[in-house]
Amino acid sequence: MFPTHRPRRLRNHPQLRRMVQETVLNTADLIYPLFAVPGEGFAKEVASMPGVYQLSVDKIVEEAKQVYDLGIPAIILFGIPADKDNDATGAWHDCGIVQKATAAVKAALPDLIVMVDTCLCEYTPHGHCGYLETGDLTGRVLNDPTLELLKKTAVSQAQAGADIIAPSGMMDGFVTSIRSGLDAAGFQDIPIMSYAAKYASAYYGPFRDAAESTPQHGDRRTYQMDPGNAREALKEIELDIAEGADMLMVKPALSYMDIIWQVKQASNLPVAAYNVSGEYSMVKAAALNGWVDEERIVLETLTSFKRAGADMILTYHAKDAARWIQG
Repeated sequence: MFPTHRPRRLRNHPQLRRMVQETVLNTADLIYPLFAVPGEGFAKEVASMPGVYQLSVDKIVEEAKQVYDLGIPAIILFGIPADKDNDATGAWHDCGIVQKATAAVKAALPDLIVMVDTCLCEYTPHGHCGYLETGDLTGRVLNDPTLELLKKTAVSQAQAGADIIAPSGMMDGFVTSIRSGLDAAGFQDIPIMSYAAKYASAYYGPFRDAAESTPQHGDRRTYQMDPGNAREALKEIELDIAEGADMLMVKPALSYMDIIWQVKQASNLPVAAYNVSGEYSMVKAAALNGWVDEERIVLETLTSFKRAGADMILTYHAKDAARWIQG
């Protein structure tokens, strides 16, 4: 009680504040998303995400080298194929764009961890994450047939050299299916980071520009979670853990720090938070207008994710954050 207790005593000097800081953000916490497209020498900025680009494989490798040199340990690859079809062939074909980018990055930077998004929405003409009934206009994905596509995709990505498989489609049983496929193909040591608690969020808007994956009809609310549900997230992670997930992800992050905290408390697995495109674009827009201090608000936000329980943070701010952390 005052005057005996004066918490400000520990805030009087910058070094003292460093000494007692409870949560410290490091470059090792960061994962940088990249978008691979066909072609050569191609770099196109995403209009709704300043500073983020669609990149051809050679440019992906250049970007990955920058990431590695900044001390960021991992990237996650998303692909935009030249052609789309109902079987999502570009997702699982040996010559798929993510497979090419994975092989090229691992050849150039064997010590950089390459995580791959294992989903189908970028590869289907309707923009949904799997098979639909003929004539379906609601976006109700056929769960069990889609599992076979996800299994093929994960195995193909592992064969290309992926270090971590990250399934994001929120299909029931997708971890079991992918784990069985990987194990049968001899990839028992490839871990799965499950998008275990992925919400049907409005924060994904700019990503769909970057990945060219906007649903052409319906929405994804029959497979992604309701933003009002927390207990359901714990059910989802419990199921994914039982199915063999090695790591868990909460997506989005900014409005879901309570979920990050609950997932961390409920599990002893590493937890990732995805600082998604809408969160990134809001900060970038405000910073470009001079309304916020970009460095301070980004580092505060990322530190908050870690304070909430995230062990890893997927973020489009990763390169800038690494530079700011390093001073």
